[in-house]
Amino acid sequence: MRTATYDVRLADIPKPMTLTKTATADEGNRSLQRGLAVLDCVWAQRQHGVRVVELMRLCALERATVYRLLATLMAAGYVARRDRFWYLPGPRFDSLSPGLPIDDLAARLQPVLQRISEATEDAAFAVVREGNQSHCIARHIGCFPVQVLVVQVGHRQPLGVGAAGLALLAALAPDDAAAVVAANAPALAGYGGMSAERLLLLLKATRERGWSVVGNHVVADTLGVGLAVPSPRGTPLAAVSVAAPMHRMPPQRQAFIIRTIRSALRSLP
Repeated sequence: MRTATYDVRLADIPKPMTLTKTATADEGNRSLQRGLAVLDCVWAQRQHGVRVVELMRLCALERATVYRLLATLMAAGYVARRDRFWYLPGPRFDSLSPGLPIDDLAARLQPVLQRISEATEDAAFAVVREGNQSHCIARHIGCFPVQVLVVQVGHRQPLGVGAAGLALLAALAPDDAAAVVAANAPALAGYGGMSAERLLLLLKATRERGWSVVGNHVVADTLGVGLAVPSPRGTPLAAVSVAAPMHRMPPQRQAFIIRTIRSALRSLP
């Protein structure tokens, strides 16, 4: 047996305990920093979710590292996977922001709607999802002489036929949204000839654009634009929309209204 191979220079090797402590601490710090960076990116993209390839780019990490960190964060409940490829904040965040009763949520959104109406001079609405329906919980009337007020507080209609409801529908997971459209299909014709096929096309356009645009299917020559309000977990908490006569809604003004909504939502407590 070649004992010399094992006995040589043992005195020159650092003590195992010292080496292990330093290496473990450094590696632990690096892993924690990387995990927090991934979690920050998931949180930043909470409205629609984020894919692994995007996390690799944003965090400058290898694919295997991202998957390992995601697995750890999912096991702890800080990240959840939607479908096969999309990652969202997980159920741990639910305890940080419990769901609000409708009256409390309406009270929180009322100042937001007021700011939007004052800036646009048109009516602003807030809706929430109730199963396959949208429920208007608040509105604020603008000062323009012609106001589109077809939706009253308390009004319910199939999710997606109005601008705010369409924004809510587009914020759902694709399979969930498709199930809502299928469930509502028999009732859609009663809303200005809306159909499941047309609603699916509007849904696709909303996801690509990032906000909804839909002509009012009850009152002719009117149009609304809407934006979902994400919860801390990224799932839609509510949606806000502005409706106006068609001649007041060219594409440039639609974009202005969406910027106004986004700005107002940043003040949401």
